[in-house]
Amino acid sequence: MGRVILCMLGAFSLTYGFVVKAVNSGTKFYMVWMGIGILCLLWALLIQLKWWKKIPGWIRGLFIVLVILCAGATACGMGLIFTEFDAEGPEGLDYVVVLGAQVRADGPSVILKYRLDAAADYLKKNPGTVCIVTGGQGYNEPYPEAVGMKDYLVQQGIEEERILTEETSTSTVENIVNASALMDPGYESVGIITNNFHVYRGTALAEKQGMKGVCGIAAGSKPLYLPNNLLREVLGIGKDTLMGKMNIEFRH
Repeated sequence: MGRVILCMLGAFSLTYGFVVKAVNSGTKFYMVWMGIGILCLLWALLIQLKWWKKIPGWIRGLFIVLVILCAGATACGMGLIFTEFDAEGPEGLDYVVVLGAQVRADGPSVILKYRLDAAADYLKKNPGTVCIVTGGQGYNEPYPEAVGMKDYLVQQGIEEERILTEETSTSTVENIVNASALMDPGYESVGIITNNFHVYRGTALAEKQGMKGVCGIAAGSKPLYLPNNLLREVLGIGKDTLMGKMNIEFRH
């Protein structure tokens, strides 16, 4: 039974890795899925050939403990993510900050459009809120993300004077730090707009950087790529926590 489960997990992970690679998102995270797939298939092969039991017991035990710890940490990370997965900001926020994502020659990527559509919806309902769009120009982008984001929002009917641009950041932390510099010092509340799987980390980073009255506003995401985004976020939460960029806490 264990061999069958490992084969199924391996086949799924490899197939899903190729699906993620086909999106051409600009990252190589698909290799994580392929690595998991290869590991599962090799483990199944060792069992099939009866080589697994020939490995010293302490090595097998250590390997299984590591697998359990990784699975447990992943489950905890996803639990944190889902505490903010459906976050809705209150009305009348002073600012909303839209975190950057990839832009292409024909406009924002699909994942960024989700964020911008959520921002446009909020801004139309709250005419007193100022919007800050964030993101510099990556090596594979034709222009700064913030420029494309502003153009998109203007096309959606948002007044140009309500949109501030931060065009130099290259990470979520820089999005937040640089956006803070554009805010009036007397502000009291800010909403972080990003995709549902990213809201927990985005708001936690904003709080750690000293933003006041932080809340999340969750935009949608494509279900097909949600497993990839969730796993990537779990690793991001772990990395940012270890580097002291955010604190882990359950919100609800």
